[in-house]
Amino acid sequence: MIKIVIVDDHLIVRRGFREMANEEMSFNVVHEASSGEALIDYLRNNTCDVVLLDISLPGKNGIDVLRHIRERYAHIKVLIVSGYPEERYALPMIKNGANGYICKDCEQEELIRAIRLVAAGRRYLSPKTSELLANEVFSDHDKDPHHSLSERELQVFIRLSEGASVSDIADVLNLSVKTISTYRTRLKEKMALGSNAEMAAYAIRHGLIGGQSELQNET
Repeated sequence: MIKIVIVDDHLIVRRGFREMANEEMSFNVVHEASSGEALIDYLRNNTCDVVLLDISLPGKNGIDVLRHIRERYAHIKVLIVSGYPEERYALPMIKNGANGYICKDCEQEELIRAIRLVAAGRRYLSPKTSELLANEVFSDHDKDPHHSLSERELQVFIRLSEGASVSDIADVLNLSVKTISTYRTRLKEKMALGSNAEMAAYAIRHGLIGGQSELQNET
């Protein structure tokens, strides 16, 4: 049996994925979590094979949770199931440890195939994600600056763009204020952006956040 945990802050979404998964005899949804913190609490005393993880979560978002899992539970496979199209987050999430990325409007057969692939230790790449990866490898054009960010840099960049303070980010990521300040300075230099407002404008322009903190308001 493939033990699955579903992490999404919308009950109706969790129920939908549970119903689809339960139609497969070899799948067993062992837990549902409505936040990253709830998943982290569960994994302290339990385990699973595959986590279906949304990016937009209250508190610790999917980027934070992915990092936590990769640091502590290398055996757990993570399939990102997001409302964001692949162009926004697929490549950064896969580069930083996700085993696959699939959109919430996928067909049931595609979701089941993706779960089976990642549970078997393979990566799931949708046709669109494969195209994005190929374009990145073979393109002669410079990539947008955010594609070169590390996982931690992307975490800090998204939160700064949403208007979070340095101290708030430090609390959520369990880092010092000095460390977050260093990241902010590095991001401004790396991305040639002079202020948090410019970061926010860049993030909105590239679809990384919405005008009103899309990571927190995605449906």
